[in-house]
Amino acid sequence: MLALKITALLIGSYLLGSIPTAYLFARWRKGIDLRQYGSGTVSGSMVWEHVARWGVVVVGLFDLGKAAFATWLGSHISLPVAIAAGLAATIGHNWPVFLNFTGGRGLGCYMGMFLVIFPWGFPWMLGFLALGRLISRDSAPWALGALVGLPVFAWYMGQPPEFIWGTIIMLVLALTKRVEANRRPLPADPAERRRVLLYRLLLDRDIRDWHTWVRRTPESKQG
Repeated sequence: MLALKITALLIGSYLLGSIPTAYLFARWRKGIDLRQYGSGTVSGSMVWEHVARWGVVVVGLFDLGKAAFATWLGSHISLPVAIAAGLAATIGHNWPVFLNFTGGRGLGCYMGMFLVIFPWGFPWMLGFLALGRLISRDSAPWALGALVGLPVFAWYMGQPPEFIWGTIIMLVLALTKRVEANRRPLPADPAERRRVLLYRLLLDRDIRDWHTWVRRTPESKQG
């Protein structure tokens, strides 16, 4: 009975995470497919850049809330189940079944998980993202730094091994999504391919210039 309950929770968490809030908001507000703009991610940051800046609040709160709710439900069973449910929601957000598995990056989902099981993780992640925006307007490298340092921070704060392993899985999911990049094609030239993969890992994009990348439109891609 418990195994069935956990299985249902994980499937439900994935489906909840798969609700593409940013995509739906962009369709409703401007009638556009957000995956064709900027980085191509279904995320609050692309809502900010291409739809409406106030919309990032709505989208961000919902993305945070869906992982927080899944984690909270799992916490009634055990900490490992809470972590698994939150990660299932994040996987749904990153690879949503409703959008042919092309989604976001999951940072908001991680922050939702932190609110439930590790409140100190919320200001940790938010602080890195804010510094990135203030210093260079580019938070992607700072987000990677936050995730790389998170297991050490969690250990320092006395978190149990289950959570520390969970933070490592968070990093793996984030790196996988950066490299996979919603199945964006890689260059045929081996040297160019290696360069793009390095940019994806470190900068979460295919080129060095952040502004050019986030302001892309279907028309600019054709040009």
